[in-house]
Amino acid sequence: MASTRDSHQILVASNRGPVSYSLREDGSLQARRGGGGLVSGLSAIGPDAGALWVCAALGDGDREAVRRGVGEDGVRMLDIDAAVHADAYNGIANSVLWFVHHMLYQTPVEPVFDAEFRRQWAAYEAYNRAFAEALAEGAAPGASVLVQDYHLTLVPGMLRELRPDLRIGHFSHTPWAPVEYFRMLPDDIAEQVLRGMLGADRLGFLTHRWAGAFTACCDALVGGAGDTRIGVHGLGADADFLRARSHEADVEERITALREEIGTDPDGAPRRTIVRVDRTELSKNIVRGLLAYRQLLDDEPSWRERVVHVAFAYPSRQDLAVYREYTAEVQRLAEEINEQYGTDGWTPVVLHVKDDFARSLAAYRLADVALVNPIRDGMNLVAKEVPVVSDDGCALVLSREAGAYEELGDDALTVNPYDVTGTARALHEALTLPADDRAERTKRLTAAATALPPAQWFLDQLHALEA
Repeated sequence: MASTRDSHQILVASNRGPVSYSLREDGSLQARRGGGGLVSGLSAIGPDAGALWVCAALGDGDREAVRRGVGEDGVRMLDIDAAVHADAYNGIANSVLWFVHHMLYQTPVEPVFDAEFRRQWAAYEAYNRAFAEALAEGAAPGASVLVQDYHLTLVPGMLRELRPDLRIGHFSHTPWAPVEYFRMLPDDIAEQVLRGMLGADRLGFLTHRWAGAFTACCDALVGGAGDTRIGVHGLGADADFLRARSHEADVEERITALREEIGTDPDGAPRRTIVRVDRTELSKNIVRGLLAYRQLLDDEPSWRERVVHVAFAYPSRQDLAVYREYTAEVQRLAEEINEQYGTDGWTPVVLHVKDDFARSLAAYRLADVALVNPIRDGMNLVAKEVPVVSDDGCALVLSREAGAYEELGDDALTVNPYDVTGTARALHEALTLPADDRAERTKRLTAAATALPPAQWFLDQLHALEA
């Protein structure tokens, strides 16, 4: 039964919410607003839409805010037990479901689905149940609920049992594993994930490829998708925001500093730049990108002292040992390339590991070539953002395993992410593209990249669910 607290017509559920809190030294709380497609989407429906965002308290500051009753209108933060959240988030979502959908396992030794996995899976169930109960409590009769991502795959089914009157959608921001890889999960768990998602009226995916993989898993394991409708919404770049933000004073300062780091070639001209901006996430393939750049310097010695690889590798999930090791390997390899090829006036790899959005936008503007070579990626917005803000047009070297390939592949230089020599050849081709070709490609890339900006992406899903 709906409770007396039911009042919201539109609800969003995600692990991370639109605001986070940190504790100052004096014990007061500091709020920090987030960004992204969901924030843009909710702002697009306006303050009178009766929306509620349900999210998890992710740190001590968030939990203290919940305890003190501090919060923002339209946001309900769940103070789920920290140990339960850790098991659900790191143990299952990031160490199992993420690895399955990105096909990251070293299968001779992992995964191992043992008693510890089952214990963590119980925490994942409890975490999902907390969200389902909060949504059931906060939703008005017949409300629309948009559940986000692999952290919350069980919520639609649980919520359907609690509130059959609701219109429930789920959106996957990751790839979806092919049947053979998805079946790596224990049979009962694989079925539970699929049936949990099929509790939704409508499921959304970033590309037709990922939607097709999900449908194939349903056909193979649970007899099909039933009455659940499946749609594709290729999240695009927010062109207006990016163009305005990339010309603010702090970005101009970063451009000046970056130009100094990049320097000039032996003829006094600005060096060419190969830019990548990523989290040090295992799927982003940063190490092979560095190896391909080293191969370029070996294969095409004429580029030495004339090109710089600007690599921003921002730490991600450093509470997991495998991510710390990967970050260390990225730094080690960059140093090795600089020692092997660098000269007094040329640093071949300019690596930054401290997150700095203004510096990222500065690099976008300076990019001659954008390198986006993930092993596997739901979309990869960097591939869409760089052409939008590039000052002089840029060539895009793009992995065929990125979701963005579906929309951008025709105007990118496509690479197999495992093929280092092939990627090196693509980098050389990108650096030598005639200016008019590069400009035309950038124009078409920008049009494709901005076809479905974040606000419209959100509204399209909402309207499809309510149709």
